[in-house]
Amino acid sequence: MYAQIMLHVIFVACHLLPGAESMYSLRLFIIGDMGGIDYMPYSTYIERSTAIEMGKMANLYAPQAIIELGDNFYYNGVENVHDSRFSETFEEVYRAESLFVPWYVIAGNHDHLGDVSAQIKYSDFSTRWNFPDYFYYREFRIGNTSQTVGIVFIDTVLLCGDSDDDDDDKAQPTPRPDHDVNKHKYWKKVKDLLKHSNANYLFAAGHFPVYSAGSHGPTKCLVDDLQPMLEKYNVTGYLCGHDHNLQHLRVDKKSGGSMDYFVSGMANFINPSLSNYNKVPKNSLKFYHANFFSKGGFLYGEATPINMTFTFISSNGQNLYSTVVRPRF
Repeated sequence: MYAQIMLHVIFVACHLLPGAESMYSLRLFIIGDMGGIDYMPYSTYIERSTAIEMGKMANLYAPQAIIELGDNFYYNGVENVHDSRFSETFEEVYRAESLFVPWYVIAGNHDHLGDVSAQIKYSDFSTRWNFPDYFYYREFRIGNTSQTVGIVFIDTVLLCGDSDDDDDDKAQPTPRPDHDVNKHKYWKKVKDLLKHSNANYLFAAGHFPVYSAGSHGPTKCLVDDLQPMLEKYNVTGYLCGHDHNLQHLRVDKKSGGSMDYFVSGMANFINPSLSNYNKVPKNSLKFYHANFFSKGGFLYGEATPINMTFTFISSNGQNLYSTVVRPRF
């Protein structure tokens, strides 16, 4: 009983003191599809608005890291590690001092139209850009506690294929020419990363959604092959972008309980399409937002030993929706 009371006190303290880095919490910003445009000024109004609001919120919440979910550079990625887009679309846009924390990055389908290896190499040139490989794992400690949040970063283009460029309610990703040759090693990598994590909260982060009510809808490859793996290894949730909106879906698991799916793809464009509403599991869509007046948005996650709260924040400073997930153990 005493332990429960103390954990409650810790949880309340973390939320009463948002301006200080709590000893008992981990704070993350999660954004997707931030990639600007490939002509001057190389960023959109929505991206700049989102970056400004993230800077303000980072002053308040002091995130320890920022997760970027792919499509980092529209429309055709970057050409090489010295491409000016790194500066024009990233460094000069997300320039608030409060955003100079580690960024953990994955590739989206637009990045694969350029040189993804150049984005990986850029990790050696930037003080905050961390993109070590196409598939990788990072574990974050929750304050000064012994509990952790683990994230498996995956490349859904290598797993499933290339997608159509635009949000036009189009077909599933098309497998690449080398897909059949390499897919088994990619899926084995994902399996091994999930299997060997002992984090109290465990997430997978990819560009394509498993489930989405938006224009791209569920990704069949991920529903068929990733979703069972997420259940098997008791993953807490899945983070993605690709659809240019904000979504939370809670999907029942065959083994009992549920799993949470978050879409945070509204950092640069907004698409209000709900064309795949009937293709997600019944009653799973808990939140959907794609309002042009919001000027964009992102996801804020705060983990404590008791639970992890996710809040969608619009780029005009409004807290749109919050939900809570529990640790695995």
